[in-house]
This record gives sequence, structure tokens and C-alpha cells, in this order.
Amino acid sequence: MKENSISNDFLLEEKVNFFKQILNQIPDLIFQLTISPNDEFNFTYLNKNILSYFELNKFELKSNPIDVISNKVHPEDRDAFFKSLNYSKQNLEPWRCEFRIIAKSKKISWFKVDANVLLDKDLNTVFYSILTDITDIKEREIKVQESETRYQFALEASEKGIWDYNITTGNVFFSKESLDMLQLDEFDNINTNSKWDDRIHPNDLNDYLESIQSHKENKTPFFENTKRVLAKDGTYKWVLSRGKIIERDKNGDAVRIIGTHSDVSHNKQKENELLGNLDIIVEQNNRLLNFAHIVSHNLRSHTGNFKMLLNILDESNDKESKEECLSYLKTTSNALSETIDHLKELVDIHNTIIHKKEDLNLNVYLNQTLEVLSKEIKDNKVKIVNKIGEKDTIKFNPAYLESLFLNFTTNAIKYSHPERHPEISYSSSVEKGKLVLVIEDNGLGINLAKHGEKLFGMYKTFHKNENARGIGLFITKNQIESMGGSIEVESKVNVGTTFKINFNEEI
Repeated sequence: MKENSISNDFLLEEKVNFFKQILNQIPDLIFQLTISPNDEFNFTYLNKNILSYFELNKFELKSNPIDVISNKVHPEDRDAFFKSLNYSKQNLEPWRCEFRIIAKSKKISWFKVDANVLLDKDLNTVFYSILTDITDIKEREIKVQESETRYQFALEASEKGIWDYNITTGNVFFSKESLDMLQLDEFDNINTNSKWDDRIHPNDLNDYLESIQSHKENKTPFFENTKRVLAKDGTYKWVLSRGKIIERDKNGDAVRIIGTHSDVSHNKQKENELLGNLDIIVEQNNRLLNFAHIVSHNLRSHTGNFKMLLNILDESNDKESKEECLSYLKTTSNALSETIDHLKELVDIHNTIIHKKEDLNLNVYLNQTLEVLSKEIKDNKVKIVNKIGEKDTIKFNPAYLESLFLNFTTNAIKYSHPERHPEISYSSSVEKGKLVLVIEDNGLGINLAKHGEKLFGMYKTFHKNENARGIGLFITKNQIESMGGSIEVESKVNVGTTFKINFNEEI
């Protein structure tokens, strides 16, 4: 009987030693912790890896296990460590905890404990525990977290948003930054491609879709598009989208695109301002060009009169003819002087980029023009019909109004019909509270179906005339429009032409 007992004890001891050997070969750290009802700690089993790993000996652990544990656990993790241990003890639930250990070498390592909890017959709480070194995993997690933090910071600093489009499902992920651009949040539910497309301005949608499709078909190395997108407040933001396909299926079809959003509304505003400034510069250049032509055209009219009158004066033999020519010369000289004054004013106007306006009587300026051209009118037997109201006055530039009457009158004479005497009619009326001037002639007329689009173009002529230079109508149109007015024309070949000038100013 005694021999059987000894034999059984021996076998049991052999089994225990066997399992200890097995446990010592396991790379994980295995221990058994027992806590008595009066909270006394005791490590009832430790595999050899624990002692070497933590640089401990059994005497330390047996003499003061609580202090040893406390000293080994990182100060920042101690509270959480013991709270989780006590919770498992009180509730007899598995103990799960991650914490840092400080070895004597000051090396810090991350560990995870997994333990089942039981009560033994003496009401001791027993933890059957495995410690796993998770340092590498934690370091990778920390690096990923740091990378994500840096990436998020970079996104916030660059004010870019992120989008991720699953083409197969049609779902789209928008980062907070993307949503913020449009004053949206996650509850606004724009998580599908179709809902995003609905927010794009109708005039920009086709270009946007074509840009994506072009990238899907490998026609472009990446996707890039700028369009207007509807914000929550009802306004449109200019958004620059950039993206690239990161996944294709076995057939080569695009499956997933990721990219960025940038609010470029400010840039678009600046771009529009620059374009506006460019328009101003172009307009100013046109004004300067217009001014040069005014000088040339207006002065040429007077010098032409001078030349003609001087030739007549030279050929005249009788006193009466000479006196008549001298009278015409005096009138032309006065008109030239007035023109030069007006042109001087125009120089000052263009230097300040301001169009000077004065209250001008239409009849006064028409009569001045007719007086300057009186010899030409007489020689060509021109019939003048003046139906302009005596008190009809407009706010206009003097040089421009002079040029207007000169151009239309000389053109009517220059392009008169060879089979009838020229007739020029001037009339005024009020339409919708604004003064309108109409000038009609019975000349050659213009084929508007053929020449209508280029009627007011620079250097455009429509009849064979040695004196035609094609700048008169161009000048006049620019002058009228620079004063805020507009011009219309009706014409029939071999019947005549009617010009209607709308001054567009309340009277």
C-alpha cells in the first residue's frame, strides 16, 4: 500500500515536471497569480522566461510581489493595470489588459495579459495568465497613428479634403475637410456619387464627367477638374478635384478612385478680377486707338475743306467768288479751331480715363456741322431735312457729338446714289423717357445680309470710293457706346440707310 502511494506521488511529480518543461519551452510568459481573501498576492507559478525577461528572481517575487509588480509597470499605466485586475477579481471575469513594463535596463516594452479567473476551495482568486510581448505591434500602431496625425495636420494646413469613390457600389467617402468646404456634415447624406453630381453646377457637369471618364479610359494619368459645387447656404463654391485610380478589376475597368478637394473660390475671384482688369486695359487701348482715329478723321475733314477752298480761290477770277471762298475759309478755320479745342479736351479725358460729358444741344452741333460742310453740301446739291427739336439736349462729349454728325453727314454725301440728289434727314424723339436721334439718307444703301456683322468693323468698306477708309462707323459706334448709348441700322440696297442712335439717358 505504501509502495503504491509512493509510486503515485512519483508519477504525479513526473507529470508536473513534464508540464513545467513544456511550459518553459513556450515563448510566451506564463504565470499563476493567487490572491487570498485578505488580498495577499502570491505567484504560485512562473515559467523561466518571465524571470529572465523581467530580470527578476524568485526571492524578490516571494518577498514583496505587489511592490515588484508596481515597480515594473510603467507609472502612467499602473492605475489602469490594478483597476482591471481588481475588476476581474471581484467579478471573476477574464483579465484583459495592455500595459508597459520597465526592466532594470530601463528598456520599456508593451505587454498584453490574458488570464482566466477561478476561485479555489479556499476562496483564493487564481489567475491563470499568459503575457505576450506586443511591443512591435504597439510601435507599429504608434507609427501609424503618428503618420495619420501628421497626414491630418498636413491636410488641415493645406485646406484639402479627401474623397474615396467606389465605382462598383457608387459610394463615396468625404473627409470632414471636404464637407466643411460646402458647410456640410456627415448627416447631410451625400455619400453617393449621384448625390455629389446633383450638387455640381449644370453648366460644369458635362466637363466634370468627361474628365473622370477620360481618366477611367487611361487617356489621362490622373483626374483633374475645377467646377462649381452647391454649398449648404445656396451659394456655389469653386472646387478643384484631383484623383487617381488605385484599383482596377481583372478586365482593367476602374474600381476605386481616391483624391483631394480644394476650395479655389478665392483664386477664381482673383482670376476674374484679373480678367476684368484685362478688359479695362483692352478698353483703354481701344479708346486710345479710337482717339487717334478721331484726330485723323476730324482734322482730315477740315484740311480737305481747306484744300478744296484754296484751289477754288486760286482758280477764281471774279471778286464775288473770291469773297465767297474767303467766307467759307473763315468758317472752316473757326470750325478747325473748335475741333482742336475739343480734341485737346479729349487728351485730358483719356489721361484721366474719364469721359467728359456736357449738356449739348443737338441742333447747335448739327448746324455747326452743316456750316462746315456747306460748300460740299452746295456742290453736291444735298437736301437737308432737320426735324430735331430746338431744345433737344443730351449729356455727351462735345468732340464725340461733333464727330458723330460729321461722320454720318459726310458718309451720306460720299455714298449718295448717282441717279438722284442726296437727301439727309435728321430727327429726334423720346422713347421710354430717353432721347433718340435718327439720321436717314437716300443713298446707295448697304447689303446687311452680307455685311451686317462687319458693318462697324475697323477698315470695313462696302462701296468703291477712293476716299473710303472704313473707320468712320467704327469710330462713331465706339464713341456712342463709351457714352453709354447704342446704335441700330436699317438699310436697303439702292434705297438708303437709317441710323438710330439711342442715348440711353433719362431726360
